Amino acid sequence: MRDAVFLLAMLGLIPLAMLRPFAGILLWSWISFMNPHRLIWGASAELPWAMAVFIATLIGCLLAAEPRRLPVNPVTLLLMALMLCFTATSAAALGEPTAVWAKWEHVTKVLVGLLLTAALLTERKRIHALIWVMVISLGYYGVRGGIFSIITGGNYRVWGPEQTMITDNNHLAAAMLVTLPLMHYLRLHSAHRVVRVVLVIAMGLTLLATVGSYSRGALLGLLAVTGVMWFRSKRKVISAIVLSIGLVGAVAFMPESWTERMNTIGSYQEDGSATERLVLWGISFKLAQSRPLVGSGFTGPYTRSVVDTVAPDGPARAVHSIWFELLGEHGFPTFALWVGLTVAGLITSIRLARITRDKPELAWAHDLGRMAQVSIVAYLVSGTFLSLSYWDFYWTLLVAVAATYTLAHRATVRARVPAGKLAPGWRDHALAKGARA
Repeated sequence: MRDAVFLLAMLGLIPLAMLRPFAGILLWSWISFMNPHRLIWGASAELPWAMAVFIATLIGCLLAAEPRRLPVNPVTLLLMALMLCFTATSAAALGEPTAVWAKWEHVTKVLVGLLLTAALLTERKRIHALIWVMVISLGYYGVRGGIFSIITGGNYRVWGPEQTMITDNNHLAAAMLVTLPLMHYLRLHSAHRVVRVVLVIAMGLTLLATVGSYSRGALLGLLAVTGVMWFRSKRKVISAIVLSIGLVGAVAFMPESWTERMNTIGSYQEDGSATERLVLWGISFKLAQSRPLVGSGFTGPYTRSVVDTVAPDGPARAVHSIWFELLGEHGFPTFALWVGLTVAGLITSIRLARITRDKPELAWAHDLGRMAQVSIVAYLVSGTFLSLSYWDFYWTLLVAVAATYTLAHRATVRARVPAGKLAPGWRDHALAKGARA
C-alpha cells in the first residue's frame, strides 16, 4: 500500500517539475535528503527517482527559459573548481576504475544539481521553501528517533534509513545536529503559533534522538552547537536556561549504558574503535603524502591494494573523518579548495549577519546567517569523526547562505542609493555591482 501511494504521488509530482523548475529543485532535494523511497518496499524503492526528477527539472528550465545566469560568488566558483579537481584526481586514481568513476558520477551529479539550485534561488520565498524542505527531510528522522527513544527508554540506538548516507547512527546524529539550528530559524520566522509550537516539539525530539544515537562524536558536536547557539543568541540568559534544560534533560533521560559509552571519550586509548580510527587517519595522510597533487582518488583508502602501498596490512575501510577522507582521496590542492568552500560559507554567513543587523525588513536573512554558522560548526565538529566529505545537504546550506547574502546585499544597496540621486542607468549599475559583491 505504501509503495503504491508513493508511486502515485511521484507520478503526479514529476510533471510539476516540468511546469515549475524550482518545484523540481525542491522535489529533488527532498528525494536526495530524506530518501523517502527507502521507507517503502517493492519495485518503487529501487527506481532512480532523483535522476528522474532532475531530468524533469532540466526540461522545465528549458521550457521556462530559467535560469538566465549562474550566480558568481565564492561558493559557486569553488563548487565548479571542485568538480574539475575531482575529475582530474579520478583520472589519476589508484582504485578500481569502475568504483572510482561510479563515485565521481554520483558526486558530479550532486555538484551540477547544486549549481542549478544556486541559479534558481532568486528570491526570499524560494530560499525559505528550500530551508523548509531541508528541515522536513531530516526533521522527520529526528522526530521519529526521539519518539523511538522515549518508547524504548533510550536503551536502543537510533538509526537512519537503509542504503543512504545517513544510515549509520553516527551520520544520522550529525545530520540532526546540522538541522537543529535551521529548525530554530524557521521557528523564529513562522507566522502561525501552531507551527512554532510544532517546531519547538520537533527540536526537543530531535535533540533526544541525537543523544539516543549513542554517538560520541555527536555528543561533542552537541556541546559545540549548544555553545555557539548561546553565543549567537540575543537573549543570553534565557538562552542559557533553555539550552541547559534541554541538554541536561536529554542526558538525564538516557540509561546507564549510554553514560558508560560516553565515558569512553576520555579513555580513547583503551577503545579499539577509536584507536583504529587514528590508524585510518594516519593511512589517509600517508596516501596524500605519497601523491600530494592528486591523492589516491575516490575509494582509495577503501581499497586493499591502494592501502598496501603505504601501510601493508593496514585497515582498508571508511576513514571516519571528513578532513582525512578528502585529503587521502584527492591530495592537498583539492583539500585546500574543499576547506575553502566551508571558509567561504562561514565568512558569507558572518557578513550576512553583519550587514542585516538592525534592519527589521531583513531580520530573516540576519537569523539565517546566525543559524547557518551554528550548522557549519555542527558539521565540522561532528564530521571530524565521520565520512561525510561529500554531503549534499551541507553543500546546499552553503549555497542557500550565498544566495541569501546576494539578496540582502542588493537590498542594502537599494536602500543606500535613492533612485533620484543617480543618472539614468547608473542605479542599475550600482545594484548589479552590489549583487556581485
